[in-house]
Formats: sequence, structure tokens, C-alpha cells
Amino acid sequence: MKRIVTIVLFICVGSTYAQEHKLNWLTDFDEAKQVSTQTDKPILMYFTGSDWCAPCKKLKADFFDSEEFIKKSESFVLLKVDLPRRSDIISQDQKRKNMLLMQKYNRRGSFPTLVGMNSEGKVLGDINGYDRAQKTDKHFTFLDEIIEKY
Repeated sequence: MKRIVTIVLFICVGSTYAQEHKLNWLTDFDEAKQVSTQTDKPILMYFTGSDWCAPCKKLKADFFDSEEFIKKSESFVLLKVDLPRRSDIISQDQKRKNMLLMQKYNRRGSFPTLVGMNSEGKVLGDINGYDRAQKTDKHFTFLDEIIEKY
């Protein structure tokens, strides 16, 4: 019996670990543009406040951690632009770079915000916020629109 419980527990922990590591979020804009050029995929830029933004946390759980997003993410170069309040999450240099990206691509300062763009940084579309009804339909439609425009 202990052996079965151990195996089941191992499988559950392993599948959670695997799911979290299926997404390759870059944090450097220049690297994302380079990868986008090499792979001929659009960039999906995600503005988040990982340690303070409640809608960002819900969007992560409901959208980014879903199997559907994990599959669709293969069509994108993923770029996370995190602006946390705690100073130990990202370096000061990264925070400065993220603030510059925010000034250019998220002027409203809305969190969460998704921006789709080409390899040159030309914006193809954006969507911001996450409603309390926790419906991700608009976000998946947005992804499809970006792929179509690209």
C-alpha cells in the first residue's frame, strides 16, 4: 500500500513539475526578438506584477498554466516583463529594463497586459486586465488574432 501511495504521489509531483517547466519565458527583449527572427514566431509579451497583482496571479493559474495555453505557446516566443514590488525577485538592472519596456509597450500601466508583436517590436495587438468571472476566452481569441496577423 505504501508503495502505491508513493508512486501516485511521485506521479502527481512529477506532472506538476513538468507542467511548470513546459513554458520557456524569456526576460530579455533583445533575446526575444532574436529568437523570434530565428524561429519565425511572434513575441507574446506579458506584463505582470508577480508578487502583488491579484489578477496576474489568477490569469497565471487559469490561463498560462492551462494545457490549452501550453500547446498554443509553441507558436510564440514568450517574454515576461515582471514589475514586482519586492526587491529580491528581479535584479535592479532587470527592473530598469522592464520599466523601459513598460513605458513603450504598456503606457497605461495596466496589469496584467499581453502584447503581441513581430520580431522587430511592431505591436500586432494587446489585451489587458482579467475579469472576475475568470473567463479566458478573450485571451485565447487574442492569441489566435496575433498568430493570424503575424
